[in-house]
Amino acid sequence: SAYTTASARPPTPTPTGRGPRRGGGVSNSRDERYAACVGRFYEELAEQLVEGARRVFDAAGAPLDVHDVPGAFELPLAAKYCAESGRYAGVACLGAVIRGETDHYDYVCGETARGIARVALDTGVPCAFGVLTVDSMDQALARAGGGKRHQGEDAARAVLRMAGLRRELTP
Repeated sequence: SAYTTASARPPTPTPTGRGPRRGGGVSNSRDERYAACVGRFYEELAEQLVEGARRVFDAAGAPLDVHDVPGAFELPLAAKYCAESGRYAGVACLGAVIRGETDHYDYVCGETARGIARVALDTGVPCAFGVLTVDSMDQALARAGGGKRHQGEDAARAVLRMAGLRRELTP
């Protein structure tokens, strides 16, 4: 399902709070929307990743549409649909792959990463790899806001920065 954050857009914040910043900030052009494609195989992790990404997009005044897919393997195709739609300045791909007892983990991680990168390179629309690739649920939780870092927030910041770079360099 898809849902949208529709709220009044606050002034675009800057990392220092001291006015506009070029070359590294995560501000948003007022007319740009963003997408988050979310692999829902691990629902609890997916929700935490979306919450983190939403905080960053909201702070930048960037409207966000969330599009759910079954798992990480489906993220590249969902990102392609979003990128080719012309509706989004960038796509944050969020999800998790946790190592099991078979080689399945290696195939899913490799193809997901490769596919997301290919979408970005083929379309020119920034696509961030916000997919946890870990050995255990404990490692995943630590990287979804549980102390180490927040992969959802990191992916949102990457998409905003790359969209900003595209704006700066594209006439």
